[in-house]
Amino acid sequence: MTTVTARLNATLSQYHQKDGKYRNPARMRRGGLLKSLGIALRFLFAKPANTVPGKPLPVHALSAEQLFEADDNSLFRLGHSTLLLKLGGQFWLTDPVFSERASPVQWAGPQRFHAPPIAIADLPPIHGVILSHDHYDHLDKAAVLALAERTTHFVAPLGVGDTLVSWGVPAGKVHQLDWWQSKHLDGVKLVATPAQHFSGRGMFDGNSTLWSSWVIETAHTRIFFSGDSGYFKGFKEIGDMYGPFDLTMIETGAYDPQWPDVHMQPEESLQAHVDLRGKVLLPIHNGTFDLAMHAWHEPFERIVALARERALPIATPAIGKALSLTEPEAAEHWWLHAK
Repeated sequence: MTTVTARLNATLSQYHQKDGKYRNPARMRRGGLLKSLGIALRFLFAKPANTVPGKPLPVHALSAEQLFEADDNSLFRLGHSTLLLKLGGQFWLTDPVFSERASPVQWAGPQRFHAPPIAIADLPPIHGVILSHDHYDHLDKAAVLALAERTTHFVAPLGVGDTLVSWGVPAGKVHQLDWWQSKHLDGVKLVATPAQHFSGRGMFDGNSTLWSSWVIETAHTRIFFSGDSGYFKGFKEIGDMYGPFDLTMIETGAYDPQWPDVHMQPEESLQAHVDLRGKVLLPIHNGTFDLAMHAWHEPFERIVALARERALPIATPAIGKALSLTEPEAAEHWWLHAK
């Protein structure tokens, strides 16, 4: 454990850490071995065919030149929860995953539906990488190592930064935050806010690092990035403290009634957006990996229909397509072409 993490842990609020393990504010329902085994068997032997697209997805290829020419305060979905933000001329990445599989090995595990719209080698210099937690579909070791030399800052929850340093990322680039702590980096304010989830990359390191959502604030815009989370009262607390948000980027995918505490159904994602006092919702954590039993396109269709029922603005840009953070375009039904 680094000195930085040791010092932060010394003042860590006890309600979300106990005996070296992090925990959620709300009590989690225990699944048990039989439930876990049942879920694994469903994944192995009862997977519906429509959890994977039957046709190639439309992807808008990107180049560094296009990104430099793009308007400030714009966003590009690169896949799943990986978003490239252009804020005041600086580029920021959330949860960068560029590998073929979200897995500890590249010969097995969830495989991408589409290639990233731009390779890491072609990206412009990245001012900061924002990490929500250490699961393989959010923390890609190969991507982190490839980004290390071209990235100025890595901002992560407690313990995740130690993982980066152990991989070889220079410690001076790494900033670790507890919930409700903030960091100002060259005109961008970042606040690590609570989420209801869990962590771990192996069999024996469960909840040894923290997970978080993020408030991203500049002089011109305020954004919320959910990372992964079940629905909980913390969204209302974050909205009361830091809202309203110009854009909320909220997990809407990889949900199932069997794991309600750690991922949200679309109805809950929309309610989280309302709790946060968001102006426009961008549903993320979808369209790239097969991580649940629902049809791959279902999250888009359900959340768009729900937003329409409540007359709430929603943005669903195709992978690689630019989205303005100040004037987001309405929902684009790009997934219909790949059903």
